[in-house]
Amino acid sequence: MRSLKKLILILLALAVIVIGGFFALTHQSVMDPVAQPAAGSFSQQQIDKGKLLAAMGDCAVCHTAPGGTKNTGGLPIASPFGTIYTTNITPDAETGIGSWSYEAFERAMRHGVNRDGQYLYPAFPYTAFTRVTDDDMKSLYAYLMTQPAVKHQPPKTSLNFPFNVRPGIAAWNWMYLKKGPLPEDSSKPPEWNRGAYIAEGLGHCSACHSPRDQFAGEKGGAEKFAGSTLDGWTVPALTSKTSAPMVWTADDLYAYFKHGFSPRHGSAAGPMAPVVHGMSQQSDADIKALASYIMSFKDPNAKVVDAEAYVAAKLKEPKFAIDHEGYRLFEGACASCHSAVGDIKSSMFGVRPQLALNTNLYSDSPNNSVLVMLNGIQTAATPTTGTMPAFRHNLSDAQIATLLNTMREQYGLQPWSNLPATVGKLRKETEPSATRLSAH
Repeated sequence: MRSLKKLILILLALAVIVIGGFFALTHQSVMDPVAQPAAGSFSQQQIDKGKLLAAMGDCAVCHTAPGGTKNTGGLPIASPFGTIYTTNITPDAETGIGSWSYEAFERAMRHGVNRDGQYLYPAFPYTAFTRVTDDDMKSLYAYLMTQPAVKHQPPKTSLNFPFNVRPGIAAWNWMYLKKGPLPEDSSKPPEWNRGAYIAEGLGHCSACHSPRDQFAGEKGGAEKFAGSTLDGWTVPALTSKTSAPMVWTADDLYAYFKHGFSPRHGSAAGPMAPVVHGMSQQSDADIKALASYIMSFKDPNAKVVDAEAYVAAKLKEPKFAIDHEGYRLFEGACASCHSAVGDIKSSMFGVRPQLALNTNLYSDSPNNSVLVMLNGIQTAATPTTGTMPAFRHNLSDAQIATLLNTMREQYGLQPWSNLPATVGKLRKETEPSATRLSAH
């Protein structure tokens, strides 16, 4: 008995030492608050550059709650571990980052630790922001610190044990955080390296377009940019694994990022719309650089086919009787905006994508098509793309399912199975009265 008690005491002592050592190793110091830097301490060039960088990084997209004031936080983000709320990043000293020195800001961006020494949850993509250069980081800081200060305390993130023990994030960081600037690849041209910097840094493309492992870390290697899911949406692959019926070209990507629309693919919608809105503000050189980098993940030998000929072949013969319910629904809900002939460039009050080329309709998952049908496109990615009405109050689950599967079959695809049930599920989850959890 004495031996057992002695063993238990030894094990308890070892546990205390291990736990104490862990907290000692993961401890982060509190950084002293500072007075908000005067606007005059930053050059106008820095502030202007920081504004573009903030757009590139989608800062306001995640740090603004639905109906809230820009950058005041409170957006709920769904994670495998619970709901995380974004923070106020206006220069308010009490509820925002107004008392943060540049050093505190840089630590949060590159190391995922806030001014108070608290680890940030990696829903904040500091694993990408660590790649940002000193010059860009200082410009971003200058921009944020010269914006209006808004006193607003968003909801606090409160996860269940053990995920509320924030020093535990240090272990996650040891596995997934590769600190420091992205090294240039001397075997690649400057345009490619610039695109890599944008995509892997502030653009944080991999955060959404790469699948996650069991610990919520981004997968790399062959799985990098292989597609994922986000808040019910299917995030398409940026590699040749894409379900798009047309091969993406550099020109397609440029048009998509610059104008929010590629005639050979469609328009930006859902979580991608605000991303494109931010990218469209960047220089042509940067957009082309990003396109160059993404293209390097695709098959360089993939055949580019004529889009109008492809559409004409898909629409040449009806698959059903002309009075088929799916055709009637298309005529009533879609045909006035979406051409049912081979035209891929028609436009009136915004773009009118040719649905025979729409990637969502060729996906294994119906979610994106269903969500767009239910909710429409309420905010255009760019001023020229236009919007789309929602049909949640006009069409039943069965009607939406019939319409979408009719289009699938017209384009030579198998109908999605159990589609009315999927529509009903997504309808319930996205009711306007329900809280939307979105990272973008």
